[in-house]
Amino acid sequence: MAATAASREEFRIRWWVSGDWNAFFGLFTNVVLNVIVLTTLALFVVKLPASVVYGRILPAMGIALPLGNIYYAYLASRLARAERRDDVTAMPYGPSVPHMFIVVFVIMLPTALATGNALLAWQYGLAWCFIIGLIILLGAFIGPTIRQYTPRAAMLGTLAGISIAFISMRPAFQSWEVPWISFITLAIILVSWMANVRLPGNIPGGLLAVIIGTAIAWITYVLGLSGLMQPTAVGEAFSQFGVRLPLPSGDVFLGLSNIGPLLVTAIPLGVYNFTEGMNNVESASAAGDNYNLRHILLADGIGAVVGSILGSPFPPAVYIGHPGWKAVGGRIGYSLATGICVAAICFLGLVALLQAIIPLVAILPILLFIGVVIGAQAFQATPSRHAPAVILAIIPNIAAWGQSLVDGALGAAGKSAADVMQALGNNGVVYQGMALLGGGAVLAGLILGAIAAFIIDRDFKRAALYALAGAVLSFFGFIHGTKLGVAESWQVALGYLLMAAICYGLALRAAPAEAAAPATQPAAAEGT
Repeated sequence: MAATAASREEFRIRWWVSGDWNAFFGLFTNVVLNVIVLTTLALFVVKLPASVVYGRILPAMGIALPLGNIYYAYLASRLARAERRDDVTAMPYGPSVPHMFIVVFVIMLPTALATGNALLAWQYGLAWCFIIGLIILLGAFIGPTIRQYTPRAAMLGTLAGISIAFISMRPAFQSWEVPWISFITLAIILVSWMANVRLPGNIPGGLLAVIIGTAIAWITYVLGLSGLMQPTAVGEAFSQFGVRLPLPSGDVFLGLSNIGPLLVTAIPLGVYNFTEGMNNVESASAAGDNYNLRHILLADGIGAVVGSILGSPFPPAVYIGHPGWKAVGGRIGYSLATGICVAAICFLGLVALLQAIIPLVAILPILLFIGVVIGAQAFQATPSRHAPAVILAIIPNIAAWGQSLVDGALGAAGKSAADVMQALGNNGVVYQGMALLGGGAVLAGLILGAIAAFIIDRDFKRAALYALAGAVLSFFGFIHGTKLGVAESWQVALGYLLMAAICYGLALRAAPAEAAAPATQPAAAEGT
């Protein structure tokens, strides 16, 4: 016992290793990019006053985000000490990308347009974020049970769908619009992070990609070859520089006074958040770091609640990408450094300056890389026989992504899908089916992937249970629906019920054969 205690004392946590530079510049630029995007949405879409954006929202994020980064670094250090490993990677953390678009375009913008009051829209956004946090906290207690009985192919498959459709595709499209910059930065990322080639001076690949991409953008501007950069924006950005600290207020509770409409999106998206968190923990486990799901989700929920009380309507979340940061050498320090630097940027009003200096195209290949790594992991970390289940879990997210493109294009033309439904059908766009398949895509992918994986393994009883769960979720609109309600997607629910009946019938048929197997097995062995 004494020897064991001594050996434990001798183990030292390495808070920073060389690979943390790579992971830090990757995660930090990812988080900062998202902070820049949500700042732009708040200022120019919702049209919130700059005093609210730079004085309330960003300082609140300067508290909510580092809290998660610090806590995840602590969990990583505890896991490293318990397992005596120096290769444990902390979970990445930042503002939830899907939620920041949803709270803007589904909650705040409609409120601002209907009332002409951007501050009221902000208060509704705070209340919505607060509800999201409470639902995630509830998920922290039921999520571990779901994870225990769900095949890895289903969890990683639906995660791959998110990464391919919502993380990789838009950055890829934007990168191809400026290939003379993006191809160079992408090549640096692939060489340093995929091939593990040491760059000159041992400079981190993410940092070098951003530096070179930024330099090329400014050089081409000076030479008159592109208009990507605007020097006047740099001067204007300095006007936002200054120390701004977060202060709690009652704005979130004013927003809660009209809670009914908020619940329609908050409930399914809260379920989405803890489902995605569950998948991300499974992804980390597949990469070698087995975290306690409840601890991870508690951080997400508390971050959303604290952020909303301080003034941010943008809930944070555990990020997709742990295997990617682990692959480039990230361990514990990158999470701490990201939290500290993000806090400094938010408190000092430096987001506008970064927005003006660094071109978006210099950062986009990093997002493309993360999407590629997560998509690949779904196949690498699951049995090869489950590959069809992975694909089936991916498809709902692709449907949701396709619907978002169609809706965006129609919205830009002042139309909706209902206005041109027949024309869409005549041109091969099966809009209704796409909307139903993509409704609640993360959870839908999980259900479909689990059913497929259990059927492949001939575990028909569990396949029937997941099909039954799909029926219940569809009936109330949590999946395969456009909104919550009773009998919202009853046709889909009926389909799942029929699928459950088929699987259960196969389970009953297989039961007698399984019961007889032990009696016949010795005879077969003797015959050989």
